[in-house]
Amino acid sequence: MLDAVLAELGERGYDGLTMEAVAARAGVHRATVYRRWEDVGGLLADVLDAANDDAWQPPDTGSLRGDLAALNHEIQDALTAQPPIVAALIAASFRSEKADRAQRRLWEDRYIRCESIVRQAIGRGELPPHTDARRLLIAATAPLYHQLVLLRTPPDPGLPDHAARTAAIAASAGAFAEPPPVGDT
Repeated sequence: MLDAVLAELGERGYDGLTMEAVAARAGVHRATVYRRWEDVGGLLADVLDAANDDAWQPPDTGSLRGDLAALNHEIQDALTAQPPIVAALIAASFRSEKADRAQRRLWEDRYIRCESIVRQAIGRGELPPHTDARRLLIAATAPLYHQLVLLRTPPDPGLPDHAARTAAIAASAGAFAEPPPVGDT
């Protein structure tokens, strides 16, 4: 059923997504869809929540810069894929409270998973201890979302590496390091 939602969303976007079209594509009666999800927001929330159950792990290339670049390439690929499912889900989260909550859960899950990139870099001595993983990850990935989602510019093949390099240099210089908790020596 969720594959039918993704297909419809990719083809028609949020505004064209209907319970009836999802039911028809899935080969079930529309009442089945309404009983399970009530509305389009519920459908999209389940699609987003299903992503939390996947086996995706952040890249592990052996270096902070490599990991961030690989992550950024994955993000750019997802944001520019056709049909534009990820972009449609992001847009839908602004139109549906259920989808918005699910999108926030998905982002939280992805940030938690990606914290391993920073932990490993600290362990390799590439970053200062107490580096704030969330702030570093946002700084490394934000240029892609800004260019591709907000400005809707064509994909720049060099942007994932450039953004990763910039964030890694800033992080290694301590730009994202938090002071140790009071009382730590």
